[in-house]
Amino acid sequence: MPKAKDHNIRVSPAVIDAAGKDGDELLRSLGTTGEGLTQAEAEDRARKTGPNVVAQERRRGWFLRLLVILRNPLVILLAALSSISFATGDPRAGSVMAGMVVLSAALRFFQEARADSAAAKLKAMIHVTATVVRDGNARELPLCDLVPGDIIHLSAGDMIPGDVRVLSAKDLFVSQGTLTGESLPVEKFHDADPKPANSPTELKNTCFMGTSVESGTATAVVVATGVNTYLGSMADSITGDAPPTSFDKGINGFTRLMIQLMAVMVPLVFLINGFTKHDWKSAFFFSLAVAVGLTPEMLPMIVSVCLAKGAIAMSRKKVIVKRLNSIQNFGAMDLLCTDKTGTLTEDRVVLQRHCNVAGRETDEVLLDGYLISHFQTGLKNLLDTAILHSSDFHEQSLVEKYKKLDEIPFDFTRRMMSVLVENPVGKAVLLTKGAPEEIFRQCSQFELDGKLSPMDDALMKGLSGEYASLSNDGFRVLAVAMKELPGKQACSRDDERDLVLKGYVAFLDPPKPTAATAIQALHRHGVGVKILTGDNDLISRKVCRDVGLLADPMLLGDDLEKLSDTELADAAEKTTLFARLSPAHKQRIIRCLRAKGHVVGYMGDGINDAPALHVADIGISVDTATDIAKESADLILLEKDLMVLEGGVIEGRKVFANILKYIRMGASSNFGNMFSVLGASAFLPFLPMTPIQILSNNMLYDFSQVPIPTDSVDEELVALPRPWNIKEIKRFILCIGPISSIFDYTTFFVMLDLFKCWAPSRAPLFQTGWFVESIMTQTLIIHIIRTNKIPFLQSRASWPLLITTLSIMAFGAWLPYSPVAASLGLVHLPRLYWPILLATLFAYSCLTQGMKVWLLRMKWI
Repeated sequence: MPKAKDHNIRVSPAVIDAAGKDGDELLRSLGTTGEGLTQAEAEDRARKTGPNVVAQERRRGWFLRLLVILRNPLVILLAALSSISFATGDPRAGSVMAGMVVLSAALRFFQEARADSAAAKLKAMIHVTATVVRDGNARELPLCDLVPGDIIHLSAGDMIPGDVRVLSAKDLFVSQGTLTGESLPVEKFHDADPKPANSPTELKNTCFMGTSVESGTATAVVVATGVNTYLGSMADSITGDAPPTSFDKGINGFTRLMIQLMAVMVPLVFLINGFTKHDWKSAFFFSLAVAVGLTPEMLPMIVSVCLAKGAIAMSRKKVIVKRLNSIQNFGAMDLLCTDKTGTLTEDRVVLQRHCNVAGRETDEVLLDGYLISHFQTGLKNLLDTAILHSSDFHEQSLVEKYKKLDEIPFDFTRRMMSVLVENPVGKAVLLTKGAPEEIFRQCSQFELDGKLSPMDDALMKGLSGEYASLSNDGFRVLAVAMKELPGKQACSRDDERDLVLKGYVAFLDPPKPTAATAIQALHRHGVGVKILTGDNDLISRKVCRDVGLLADPMLLGDDLEKLSDTELADAAEKTTLFARLSPAHKQRIIRCLRAKGHVVGYMGDGINDAPALHVADIGISVDTATDIAKESADLILLEKDLMVLEGGVIEGRKVFANILKYIRMGASSNFGNMFSVLGASAFLPFLPMTPIQILSNNMLYDFSQVPIPTDSVDEELVALPRPWNIKEIKRFILCIGPISSIFDYTTFFVMLDLFKCWAPSRAPLFQTGWFVESIMTQTLIIHIIRTNKIPFLQSRASWPLLITTLSIMAFGAWLPYSPVAASLGLVHLPRLYWPILLATLFAYSCLTQGMKVWLLRMKWI
């Protein structure tokens, strides 16, 4: 078969090879016989292949987890500047930055610590035994002891202990839902199957580790164990670090941008001050202070607090956050890929229709189907259960009027079953149900509106058309027929001829009532929904239509195999429904969509969903999911309902909006201040601001932004996905930052010309005037940048942010008159300074608001 193009998830070539061989040839190739391996042979093979366990993720100790958190570029930068500050005799600045590093790292560490790994969960799931033939005798052995070549016996309820090839089978049905998402079990046979399959799970004679026997019995030979199994490759694909998400890339991109600015600004400041002031030591400390001023020290803490607050808010909306960074990814998500079964559907088979040959609903067909399911003695499958749960015939005591006389069990040659019953008037009636194409062959007549008509070729086409119509609508269809057998007390297969076709019973895994509403809500919020399922295309198409999704064009698993990654990425953007997918297909689709710039979420709950959950920007599962799916996910929904996602998406966007506020404000303001420093250093005979003043200014400004996580967010900012856009941030910095410099320069000339500060002896007055103006403008600008509307009038900040703003502005105005003024190098300001400052603040606010409106109109931000 063609291999999945993802290198992590694949079926062993030995398994594919084994599927195409007959039994004797297969046993010879595996070096075994029908009597099984000897214990000595098994032990020798175990030493070569290792234990039959899936890949285990190397669990990180607390120290390694802490190192991963600390390797964030911004944290490293802050730590380096803090160390330099301590080493050069400036412990105050070093202490501030070290405190930020410790606080943010501690928050992340305790929020993201995990006790168990995904592979460990898989291992715990499969700690069961298998019936193995060793030395000619069947015995129960732990799964971990099995080796390739072992002969095993399977029966209903058994878990498949490895990737095995069936040697003989009787009515063997295997539940593969955890691997494929299919609701119904599939039948397995012993015949060679050389035909390549779209997905490994479609091999008719091969069973895979992690699936289970629904009914029947079989003898099989183990072909692959442990990490060489299909399940093992899946477990291996989710170990280790997940690829960087949209949030990770955004934070790292912003950090690189700030480092680039520092790499240009700091050396320039150092050289200009060194050459103009001829004091290289002071120039060094000043340039170090500039580096600190350019660094958004609060970013790690602001991000962590925003994410932690978002996690608490989302828990109230029945969304549990496992990884904090996933909150922003949730808000930035523009595509949600989801499994069908249990997410869009109710994950149960229900009887949807019971109709005559003309397609009209009739209780007669339902009664016949009910009687067959009620009286059969074999294992009742999901379809039988659906019939029995769908009607109240038993409660009406109608069934009590019938008496079972005999039964012809189901087999997969006939693909039908029958029961002989005595009806209320004492007649013996044979009732039969099965695959429509098989029932048609055995029918000589059909009944419609109480009349019998012969089955001719023209009519057969019509009947087949009705069956095909139901199948195309995604139904699993069974035909129901009957025949009177007067005086008979027993029946045989010979009696299953010349039947009278009564009609059909049709089953469906119905969509959830809330699915269509939830999809519409996600679409309103700019999130597209795509279906990635291992189920068949007919059923999947029907479900898509029912929930309001376009089912065409549709891509099947075998279509994907023919496409390159580039072709698949283009096709995936235009396709809503993907069916008959393997786990590798799902993973590949997610990667291709991410490569096209989408922020992709994936929602699933089975083993087959784990690889896709692992590579998505945001993996979403539910609390009833398999352990491996929950461990691979970033978010756990307490309700398996897409409606729960809507509230979570909004919370995620609020978190991102508040993080972006800090980034925009901090970066643009710091850039503007340092641009002012660069210019002032070139023409002033003294430092425009002392290092301690720069650090104090920066600390106060950062403190004013601590309440940002509590800030309200305008509705338009959460209406659509907002992924990271470093180019947009650059434009914002370059346009808004210089505005503050304009008013810094006006302040410079006011201090120099009006208050005569050219002389070095007047430097403290100049520095105090700029210090206060800088604090005021930076703090006030928070309220202009935090909203796209008119601040204070159309949009007001949260009370904590308002109070902090007023407090810091008041504190900044008080500092020159405070007891610590001398230690900071601050002096009293003239009375005329204050009305000039008020005019500066008003003009600065108006110009910044105007620039913001222009940037919005240009759609640059």
